[in-house]
Amino acid sequence: MILNMTSSSSSLLEQYGPREAMEYDVVIVGGGPAGLAAAIRLKQRAAETGGDISVCVLEKGSELGAHTLSGAVMDPRALSELFPDWKERNAPLKTAVTEDRFLFLTKDKAYKTPNFILPACLQNHGNYVISLGNVVRWLGEQAEALGVEIFPGFPAAEILYDEQGAVKGVATGNMGVGKDGRPTDAFQLGMELHAKYTLFAEGARGNLGRQLIEGFKLDAGKAPQSYAIGIKELWEIDPALHQPGLVIHTAGWPLSNDTYGGSFLYHLEDNQVVVGYVVGLGYANPYLSPFEEFQRYKTHPEISRFFKGGKRVSYGARAITAGGLQALPKTVFPGGALLGCDAGFLNGSRIKGSHAAIKTGMLAADAAFDAVSQGRQNDELLAYPAAFEQSWLKEELHVARNFKPMMSKGLITGTLLFGIDQLVFKGKGPWTLTNTHADHTALRPASEFAPIVYPKPDNVLTFDRLSSVFLSNTNHSEDQPPHLTLKDPSIPVKVNLATYAGPEARYCPAAVYEFVKDDTNQDSLQINAQNCVHCKTCDIKDPMQNIVWVTPEGGGGPNYPNM
Repeated sequence: MILNMTSSSSSLLEQYGPREAMEYDVVIVGGGPAGLAAAIRLKQRAAETGGDISVCVLEKGSELGAHTLSGAVMDPRALSELFPDWKERNAPLKTAVTEDRFLFLTKDKAYKTPNFILPACLQNHGNYVISLGNVVRWLGEQAEALGVEIFPGFPAAEILYDEQGAVKGVATGNMGVGKDGRPTDAFQLGMELHAKYTLFAEGARGNLGRQLIEGFKLDAGKAPQSYAIGIKELWEIDPALHQPGLVIHTAGWPLSNDTYGGSFLYHLEDNQVVVGYVVGLGYANPYLSPFEEFQRYKTHPEISRFFKGGKRVSYGARAITAGGLQALPKTVFPGGALLGCDAGFLNGSRIKGSHAAIKTGMLAADAAFDAVSQGRQNDELLAYPAAFEQSWLKEELHVARNFKPMMSKGLITGTLLFGIDQLVFKGKGPWTLTNTHADHTALRPASEFAPIVYPKPDNVLTFDRLSSVFLSNTNHSEDQPPHLTLKDPSIPVKVNLATYAGPEARYCPAAVYEFVKDDTNQDSLQINAQNCVHCKTCDIKDPMQNIVWVTPEGGGGPNYPNM
């Protein structure tokens, strides 16, 4: 079993331990839509039966929603199951989608796809343009009103196991540890939270979820998981250019036809627009920079016109789990379960995951509540995957199962194949395609490509990384152990720089990684961990899988407003 405990933290436990422990029926790791939906559903079930169940939620962000980033157009189906009266409760779903546009871009032109031939997955009638961070804050209010204990700023840093190897809870990270691994005057030992069941809802490429998948071999026999990076900006635009509810997606330029990706541009309320770009992390060219592609995309005449006279007010980035049904790991193990994007329930064809997160949170909560009510603990919640198999979410993901494998064949071929799959066969054709390799294996040596020369930012429409990170309100204490760790410190220069021209300096959207010359004129990798927006791209795309993202001190990272 893999434990996320360094030798220094282990010695601190020996010196300052034992840690205090708190007991709950259910502990939930992650205060996003999946984790909060699970917590709410557990309390709802208890109220229905006249009983009680103790539930706590750990959230690594400084507050609920601080680390939440999504497009987002939300399908309210699962929310309506959780709270049929969500409108009366003043949920922040205010802007209904009024128009869908899907554009294929060349460098100077935009070609609109007639709506009557758009597959159902790209039609958003009945959905809402939202800030998922604000929805999460609202869900947190509902959870607390039901008696859920929520602890923001306390990341779960370690999985706890019982003598039989079942998960028995988690431990929060130590606070006040210096860069040298020694306690400072502000040192506080982490706390253990024990539970009959522990639900993990950390989002894509969760630190503990990754350990659970590996340790329990939950992905055995599954297709390799596939990811993308989503980069997003929030703008305030000229009211004359604002069209509340307008939803625009594009494919094509500036990416080459052999690279999976596309954009979104959504008009919220209050003259606000969110614009973003998604790039699949299975790309081959090490010179490609998703951040620079996003900036270049905004210069397209069909896109830039919305931003004339506007002001950029926020920025962020997050990895997306996009492998679909074929890459979905086993979601249960002794003592717990994986929810939402920690498992990979996002529907890539719809670019939607929040409804799936809420639904899986509810399904897992039902299974956990029934188990606790029966006096069980630390076994496998088999009722959860069984309920998923019978759910509308399973049917939805089955219809979309071929999207990513087909689009991986290139824009033109993939679009034709997926169009036939959806329009002719309604996603129920007699074939299921799968991805065959992990994203990090797709990167090719730099010698096979010419460097990409990106235009310099104009600081009006396009920007650099550092000014962008500033808008994410990212902050980490500089005197703490690095949370971006290297298995072998020699690999970045000896392999990544020598063979792949240092791709970490380009795939990171936050200027965390840069190659610099030392006093002897030798190359070295400088890690600016204080810039990290917790997107997890480095953990996914590093060609040697040498970078491991671990939880920083509690409350660190971005503080996203209205994202």
